[in-house]
Amino acid sequence: MALKDITLGQYFPGTSPLHRMDPRTKLIGIVLYIVALFLAKSVLTYGIMFAILATLIAISRVPLKSILRGMKPVVFILVFTAILNLLYTPGETVLVHWWILTVTLEGVRAAIFMVVRIMMLITATFLLTYTTSPILLTDGIESLLRPLKHIRVPVHELAMMMSIALRFIPTLIEETDKIMSAQRARGADFESGSLLRRAKALVPLLVPLFISAFRRADELAVAMECRCYHGGDGRTRLRRLTYRALDWFTIAAALLMCVGIFVLGRFGL
Repeated sequence: MALKDITLGQYFPGTSPLHRMDPRTKLIGIVLYIVALFLAKSVLTYGIMFAILATLIAISRVPLKSILRGMKPVVFILVFTAILNLLYTPGETVLVHWWILTVTLEGVRAAIFMVVRIMMLITATFLLTYTTSPILLTDGIESLLRPLKHIRVPVHELAMMMSIALRFIPTLIEETDKIMSAQRARGADFESGSLLRRAKALVPLLVPLFISAFRRADELAVAMECRCYHGGDGRTRLRRLTYRALDWFTIAAALLMCVGIFVLGRFGL
């Protein structure tokens, strides 16, 4: 797996309806989609959730290869989760039994559903960052969390930190790739040997990477101070967030999706 395969935090500019949608609508929609995804229990409901996700990908016009490339870093998590569900899900129909390991039909079903659920959850999250710029994402999070200001929660600062963290993920990945390339040119080997040896080979990357990260953080802090940044009080925005007809329709459709998946689950479908 190459570092360039990590695409979380990247933004793909576009003019699709998903790009033009209010960021608050997308945040609400992704939360409702995740809720519905955990309510799905059968092939029918998972099929509905997959069809919705495929439709959103087509509407967003984000290249499918970018989404598939972004899934590479989580392959280990998917395999590990599948193995756990496969071996530790009890059931009546035993398919394989060896020593203390037992694979049941229910375990196979649980493993498949869990892997599909995680893949769709991650893909939906990718769509949010792919189609929403960091500035709009910050404004959307801050607007949705604004009621928490009444209990003295620093909403603006929290939204800003989350946005900056997402924004600098691709930058840190690029910086890590440059450091690895420089050390390879000096004879470093990051790919051969045992897992422990490869892990030890990555240790020399940490010092220059941390130095680079702290330097960028200091430069960002100086730039914000030079622009007289002092938090969210009294700040104005170039673009005011407003719900349009498409946003209200999307929220209503997302709520209907949740209710529909819940009802189908109650009927065992």
